[in-house]
Amino acid sequence: MAIKLIVIGAAGRMGGRILQLALEDGGFDIVAAIETRGHPDIGKNLSLKGAKGPINIKLAESFPDAADVVIDFSMPDATAKTIDYCLGNSVPVVLGTTGLSDKQQEKLKSASEEIPILYATNMSVGMNVLFSIVGKVAERLGPEYDIEIVEQHHRFKKDAPSGTALTLAERICRRTGRDFPGSVIYGRYGKDALRKKGDIGIHAVRAGDITGIHTVTFGTTGETVTISHSAGSRDTFVPGALRAAKWIVGKKPALYSMADVLDIKE
Repeated sequence: MAIKLIVIGAAGRMGGRILQLALEDGGFDIVAAIETRGHPDIGKNLSLKGAKGPINIKLAESFPDAADVVIDFSMPDATAKTIDYCLGNSVPVVLGTTGLSDKQQEKLKSASEEIPILYATNMSVGMNVLFSIVGKVAERLGPEYDIEIVEQHHRFKKDAPSGTALTLAERICRRTGRDFPGSVIYGRYGKDALRKKGDIGIHAVRAGDITGIHTVTFGTTGETVTISHSAGSRDTFVPGALRAAKWIVGKKPALYSMADVLDIKE
């Protein structure tokens, strides 16, 4: 039986690809494509192609009565409405929205005591493998290796640094005993910008239509080690989100990650 799916942020770049690939997957029944109130395309058909040909799905601002799972790749301000719906209807949610405030993060944690929530700053399989090893690399190399993270995204991305860059830094801090976010600095400027021992530098690039490039550099005198991940298109992230949506249906209330879905042991 097909999984009844709601997609939040359906008119966005990621939302559109989630809808399309969910239809191509064949394991989902899209019961709603949601956008924020006042969006100019509310009520209009989104022309997509399913296994049996063209499918028209109307963009809506209200949630349906029933669903099996929600995928939300919208904006931070829309997260509360999504969580409230899922709480009120006991529906699990896969959340890929980045730039959440501390208050929004706390709402997620609180809600996960009542419903299953999967939150990930990046749902690519490759990046989640990188999340699992980057701290180990930092630990093995030791404190003499400086650490810098550079993330590159398209000109339209609003939050900086990326949630993925912050997750990389958090995993390094966790494994090496650094304080997070206290050990992180964001860019450098001025005549007294000398690197301090133990700092993790994060630098954000916004240009053109870059989907996502993350590079972690470990450098010491005479040697540099670089780990990099490049996303060729948004389709890099969508299969992970759909895999997570299938996985989370029927799970007990908790706050999950892609490591749970992929059975990655850190």
